[in-house]
Amino acid sequence: MADVVVRDADRPGDLGWLLMAHGELYAAEFGWSVEAVTARIVADFLASDGDGLSGWVAELDGARVGAVLCTLDDAQTARLRTLIVDPAARGTGVGRALVERCVAFARDAGFARLVLWTNEPLAAARRIYLAAGFELVDEQPHSEFGDELLGQSYVLAL
Repeated sequence: MADVVVRDADRPGDLGWLLMAHGELYAAEFGWSVEAVTARIVADFLASDGDGLSGWVAELDGARVGAVLCTLDDAQTARLRTLIVDPAARGTGVGRALVERCVAFARDAGFARLVLWTNEPLAAARRIYLAAGFELVDEQPHSEFGDELLGQSYVLAL
C-alpha cells in the first residue's frame, strides 16, 4: 500500500469530491441523507474569505480517499468538520492522518480548543477522535439525516 499523502484542499474538485463522498457513502452505508447539510458546510467554508480556516485532502496513489475541514467557531474555538474516508482506504491511517493535521493546525493557530460533532454509529471515527484526545461532552438525539440518531459533541483542549 502506498503512503498516505495529506495536502491542502486547494485543487479544483477537492471540495466537490468531499460533498459527493458524503452524499454517496452515508446513503450507501447508513441510508442517511447528508448531502444538503454537507453542501451548506462546504458553501460556508468557501464563502468565508479565510475565516473557513483550512481543509485537507488525503490521497493514496494519487487518488482522493479522504478529507476534513477546520472551521472557525469563535476566537478561541476551531471546529473539525466533514471528516470522510473512502471505504477502500479505511484501516490505512487516512482518518488518523487527517485528524492529526487538523489538530496540529488548530494548535499552531493558537486556538484554546477544537470541537466536533458526530453521530453515535460512526465507531471508527469515534476511535480516532478518542485516540487524539477528544472528550465526549454532550449527546442529543436528532433526526437531521432522516432516522433518529444520537448526535455527539466532543472537545479537545489545545
